[in-house]
Amino acid sequence: MQEWTGGLDPWQARIAVFEYIRDIPYSLTVPMTDAKAAPEQILSFGRGYCGPKHYLLAAMYRKLGLDVVYATFPFLWNDPDIRYPPELRRLAAVMPVAYHLACRVRINGRWVLVDATWDRPLAKGGFPVNEYWDGYADTKCAVKPLPSPLRTAYCRTGTNEPCRDHQDAGLNSLDGEQDHGDEEDHVQYYHRRTRMRTDEEIEQIARFYPAFDAWLAEVRE
Repeated sequence: MQEWTGGLDPWQARIAVFEYIRDIPYSLTVPMTDAKAAPEQILSFGRGYCGPKHYLLAAMYRKLGLDVVYATFPFLWNDPDIRYPPELRRLAAVMPVAYHLACRVRINGRWVLVDATWDRPLAKGGFPVNEYWDGYADTKCAVKPLPSPLRTAYCRTGTNEPCRDHQDAGLNSLDGEQDHGDEEDHVQYYHRRTRMRTDEEIEQIARFYPAFDAWLAEVRE
């Protein structure tokens, strides 16, 4: 922590931590064996996907005295804005729903979305890299969240706003977002959603991940 933030004020420190973790190369093929060990594992491997990246971000921000919760977003890999080569686009098109992890951090009394997923060179591939963060406002979400079936059923109000519970309002959640107070809650949520995958979907994932990582290496060149 000291080598990342030594001599910096709180505002500069949270930006420095964000930039360091954002610039860890994204990789889908690095295993994460345990949520508690993820911060050490990603620093050891020098690359990782959104899960270990944001477990590390949460650990570092808590050391800075910041409140952090986890935010999960269901999404599809077949994002039209990503400049996939044809074969990878074909693989992405049949991928099952995936679950992206980011953080919400309490800054000046407001829960801010902080998403350090994509490293800067990946902007060339059409990824929404958070290249410049001011340390206060929401970053861009790394994925296009799928809307929640419950929240798309509108309340009968004068403003016709989507239904939101107390937690949604307090955390300023996006549609489709599920928030978690700790690592265990996130892991349980993730396992509930992914254990229903079929053998065919698991095979699709196994084909997509290494091909995706190989393409990212080309994008970074």
